[in-house]
Amino acid sequence: MSYIGTQPANAVLTSSDIADGIISTSKLASNSVTGVKITDNVIGGEKLLFTETTLTDGSTISWNAATAEVCKVTLAGNRTMAAPSNSTTGQFISILVIQDGTGGRTISWNAVFEFTADTAPTLTATASKGDVFVFRYNGAKWLEVGRNLNLTLS
Repeated sequence: MSYIGTQPANAVLTSSDIADGIISTSKLASNSVTGVKITDNVIGGEKLLFTETTLTDGSTISWNAATAEVCKVTLAGNRTMAAPSNSTTGQFISILVIQDGTGGRTISWNAVFEFTADTAPTLTATASKGDVFVFRYNGAKWLEVGRNLNLTLS
């Protein structure tokens, strides 16, 4: 759909109005998207949902920030966390790192992850427990904004 000037109040967004998960601000005025009312570039009426994605465990763990903003991984050995791909400045992502039934697994973080005092945390070593980490991307680094360690998950 394309509009010249002001869009009609009953305009409906289509997939062509969305590129890489982003709705053009010119398409936002007075449109509804699946029951979500958008007025003055503010989304209201519904909550935004981020579905948890399970990352594939392996010697190096890959993380696509565009498709796995909220994710988890269960470690079956000592691992390296790769730099997230497809990052967007200002984006927040989170990961739940779970120890397998053996526990004692470690993770080495790519240099793109920035932790307090430049020191990556020591993971909880207890079998089947988990640690949550939240990061914000500044265009160059994933800055840790929070963590919650030693979580009982069941």
